[in-house]
Amino acid sequence: MSTKDYLEKDYYAVLGVPKTASAEEIKKAYRKLARQYHPDANPGNKEAEEKFKAVSEAYDVLSDVKRRKEYDEARTLFGSGVGGFAGAGGPRGAGGGFNFDLGDLFGGSGSGERIGDLFGGLFNRGGAGTGTRTTNARPRRGQDVESEVTLAFGEAVDGTTVSLRLTSSAACTACGGTGAKAGTTPRVCPTCEGTGAASRNLGNFAFSEPCRDCRGRGLVVDDPCPVCDGSGRGKSTRTIQARIPAGVGDGQRIRIKGKGAPGENGGPAGDLYVLVHVKPHPVFGRSGENLTVTVPVTFPEAALGAEIKVPTLRGMPVTLRIPEGTPNGRTFRVRGRGASRKDGTKGDLLVTVQVAVPQNLDDKARAALEEFRNATEGPDLREELIKQARSE
Repeated sequence: MSTKDYLEKDYYAVLGVPKTASAEEIKKAYRKLARQYHPDANPGNKEAEEKFKAVSEAYDVLSDVKRRKEYDEARTLFGSGVGGFAGAGGPRGAGGGFNFDLGDLFGGSGSGERIGDLFGGLFNRGGAGTGTRTTNARPRRGQDVESEVTLAFGEAVDGTTVSLRLTSSAACTACGGTGAKAGTTPRVCPTCEGTGAASRNLGNFAFSEPCRDCRGRGLVVDDPCPVCDGSGRGKSTRTIQARIPAGVGDGQRIRIKGKGAPGENGGPAGDLYVLVHVKPHPVFGRSGENLTVTVPVTFPEAALGAEIKVPTLRGMPVTLRIPEGTPNGRTFRVRGRGASRKDGTKGDLLVTVQVAVPQNLDDKARAALEEFRNATEGPDLREELIKQARSE
């Protein structure tokens, strides 16, 4: 896309969140829209597919703290587009040029390269000269790919390897990515002389953007490939093995670097983002890195104390000692029996005891309970509550 296109894209509007939205609000908005427009939920719907791509692109930028900061600074500096650039005043040096270096803002490595590539040779310092052209077509990073996976509870706790079937953009198999019909070859673009980039002079500055005639490819196709209509790109379906780390939570988004769509002109592949769904377990729950379980105990066990067996997710049950006078709902901690952490250690198992009230009593049990009630009969435990309620 051109510099103008990039600056005019409002990623906040795409996700329907304000510029001040928190990371959690951005994530929530993305998940809702991603599910609404996901290709699997809208087979054959091109409009939904485009919206899904736009939503993924917006989240890719706004979910990354560094990239979001660069994006916000770029839009603040340049206004709402290239037109805002001309009026982006700021201090000027003695030579008439700006005395700050936007390379510091958009240069560097990692995610910043994506923004830096869009601006290319942004500055033409030293007065109103013409911008220089690159000698080769620039490498283009492949698109990021989105996928979803549903895991069993134990798989999420322990980590697992899953097979994912991905569909992404790739070189057209009919023309080998040239975009030209079989038996023909594309020619060098006369406008950009094969560089794929064109310069636009704006006084003291020169913008480098993709050539409009060849769309940044550096080549012109006179007899286009009937399969890809001259774009040189097609759909590629492949199956990969992806490792889901231990301790992943429901709704977590996993980034797998370099497993997205392949790049062009030697550019790096995009990344794969996997949205994880975790099935609930009939016995265990999750609280961060800890597992939770509720265990029934009898009234005598809670009153007199006991050693009880507690199930674990993996391995044999463990023995837990509960002291006498344990109230209903008390939680005990069993060390090292929870979910895996990033450093390889494990969280804990949180055991909550629940006093089980017998539903059917035989004569012997009823007589024993009545004898216990008579032996422990004292002031009404609720009398104080009633007094407090009346006083309010």
